[in-house]
Amino acid sequence: MKALIADAINEKGIENLKEVADVVVDTSITPEELYETIGEYDAIIVRSRTKLPAETIAKADNLKIIARAGVGVDNIDVNAATEKGIMVVNAPESTSITVAEHTMGLILSTIRKIAIADASTKEGKWEKKRFMGMELKDKTLGVIGMGRIGSQVVNRCKAFQMDAIAYDPYLPADVAKQMGVELLETQEELLKRADVITIHVPLTPETKHSISTEQFEMMKDTALIFNCARGGIIDEDALYEALKEGKIGGAGLDVFEEEPAKDNKLFELDNIVCTPHIAASTKEAQRDAAIIVADEVIEVFKGEMPRNIINMPRMDNSGFEEANDYLELCDKIGSFISQASQGAIKELEIVYSGEIADLATQELFTRTIIKGLLTPIVNEGVSAVNARNIAKSRGLNITEAKTDKNESYNSLVKLTAKTDKSEFSVVGTYLHEPRIIEINGYRVDVKPEGDMFIANYKDIPGSIGSIGTKLGEYNVNVGIMQVGRDIPGGKAIMILTLDNEAPKEAIEEIKSLGNVDDATTLKL
Repeated sequence: MKALIADAINEKGIENLKEVADVVVDTSITPEELYETIGEYDAIIVRSRTKLPAETIAKADNLKIIARAGVGVDNIDVNAATEKGIMVVNAPESTSITVAEHTMGLILSTIRKIAIADASTKEGKWEKKRFMGMELKDKTLGVIGMGRIGSQVVNRCKAFQMDAIAYDPYLPADVAKQMGVELLETQEELLKRADVITIHVPLTPETKHSISTEQFEMMKDTALIFNCARGGIIDEDALYEALKEGKIGGAGLDVFEEEPAKDNKLFELDNIVCTPHIAASTKEAQRDAAIIVADEVIEVFKGEMPRNIINMPRMDNSGFEEANDYLELCDKIGSFISQASQGAIKELEIVYSGEIADLATQELFTRTIIKGLLTPIVNEGVSAVNARNIAKSRGLNITEAKTDKNESYNSLVKLTAKTDKSEFSVVGTYLHEPRIIEINGYRVDVKPEGDMFIANYKDIPGSIGSIGTKLGEYNVNVGIMQVGRDIPGGKAIMILTLDNEAPKEAIEEIKSLGNVDDATTLKL
């Protein structure tokens, strides 16, 4: 595997990646050079300097993952990557503490007028009366966006004995309650009530200039507003007028609509504290971001699913190890049912049972199942990122359901594939490794791995022997055999793990045996 590091990252991340990949470090690569060479790479790591527009991504025929050593992905055309089947990951947890602490720095510097007091004192002045401040105690903090950073700011403000309200349409009310935050239904209500407002949402068409003249009119004339998220969320022209006219008490910005911000009229005012987009700039955060994204690339190169993928549902930290185990199972049984089913699959029913049904990563399981199912039957590159789109384009109907915990197993995944010829089902679980415990209602215990063979046959004397004999005639050795039946002398199923692939001729001869209904080979 070959990886390009296009922007400067901490050396520790580079060292980790070099253990598994051929790493090219070119932190001065131009857009033209990247366009010409991106097809050579399996992975690329960027920060904010390097841009990955749709036309460049279109040339990335071997690229499996784009990793952003930071939080935002404004410089990456995520839709183009999704259509191309390329995973996009970032390192959101790397900067959570760092940005939250910087936000607190801006809040304290503004409410106590530390920045301008520092400049005045160094000029030899002693203007004590000019710098009368306020306490945070008993003030109301208003958080717009209760993600990782917003929640960390709340934790710190609680230590200052502040009350907290929040606006986040995606935050469940019970989670907000656990955080000790009053969840509001509208942003307008928050703006009217809060003394200190802090923004922690991405820049989208919906959030661009979502804080403008109308919103400043709603705020208290003593209110303070802070933005360490993305420039453009606050309308800077409207902010300038609000600060100049005294409609609000003050502000703090780490991000701006145009960066680098070297000639901004906000700099004329002394009731705003400005920093040059450094909220995430600590040694610890940069180190952690490099290690996180390098590890994500390594996971992909190992055939695993990264944790912080953003163009599909991200895996929560809680229960991650178990979820990762079941991702492997989902991929295996998806591939198994795809190869074992007779005819083109028109419908796939997925049923999750037990603890797995309650995990927050269920969509990721489903995408992985679909990816496993499609990989053996489509020519285009398929990943968990684009699996649903490809399935839809092929007219494959996917349904999902949940059932209660099975008495014998903590978690089960059942797939039922309906084709134009028949119906096929498989049930899997994870017992130290992926296991298939039921096929078409027959109880089995199969490890889905390597070259495999499956046959439906009549449970009469000589059936097993005749199949084994045919395989032996073609020098195919059987490693493991599992059989299941409904009743003695009835229908039966055989699943074999083979030491080498069975040729088509052997399968055709087995299918012609009078006691065999059907047979096929699988490669997992």
